[in-house]
Amino acid sequence: MAYVIVLGNEKGGSGKSTTAMHLCAALMAAGKAVGAIDLDLRQQSFFRYLENRAATAAKDGNDLSMPRQFQLRLSDADSVEAAQAEEETRFAQALTTLDNSCEFILIDCPGSDTRYARMAHSVADTLITPMNDSLVDFDLLARMDATTGKVLGPSVYSELVWEARQLRAKAGLKPVDWVVLRNRMAHNQALNRRKVGKALEDLSKRIGFRIVPGFSERVIFRELFLSGLTLLDLRKTNRLSLSLSNIAARQEVRELVKSLKLPDVPIAF
Repeated sequence: MAYVIVLGNEKGGSGKSTTAMHLCAALMAAGKAVGAIDLDLRQQSFFRYLENRAATAAKDGNDLSMPRQFQLRLSDADSVEAAQAEEETRFAQALTTLDNSCEFILIDCPGSDTRYARMAHSVADTLITPMNDSLVDFDLLARMDATTGKVLGPSVYSELVWEARQLRAKAGLKPVDWVVLRNRMAHNQALNRRKVGKALEDLSKRIGFRIVPGFSERVIFRELFLSGLTLLDLRKTNRLSLSLSNIAARQEVRELVKSLKLPDVPIAF
């Protein structure tokens, strides 16, 4: 069976698609066959990233690795029950199709609660939740007392993950490895960073997730999208410079892949 990695968070702009693309590139660099599903059926940021990558490869004549993609769409059935059944069938078909030829399946979820996103969470072997280092993003995970800073209880997204865990347990599947990824950690906001960090440490013990460092606030991560390139492509193209900042950003990707502890995935970049 292919190993399923899901990028999930009910807030847009947290870095899900950027993380998905760099993780996809890292897996392919390790020689793994990768399947990709973009469940943000309106914006399609992950698939747009891949589309830009294919265009750059064709224009520059570079051999840039690509995953196998599966395109899903919403049901247009009249009843809610029929639409749900149809989308469940389509999702199962996507997993089966990619499982036949891929070792890993990457699923990028939208920044909202959708039926497809719930199905993805229930099949995740590893769930990655990128979040900006802010109290606004933290509020999706848990409610916090404004005076004491203490965690009062899980919030909407944590409850969604809990429901997905219950479904996995009923199906006899192993527990999901839930990883919260702290992105855009600004160095000039030390007080806010410490407050978020303390709250995350407390919450991780209560609801069961690991905390790993993500990507710093760097211009390069915003610029890569239009070319479809990643920091793993520094030596494959003349569009990216080997600056100290870019090399440091690539090191952040290395540390992320290492901390995920994915099965049989060497650091090959």
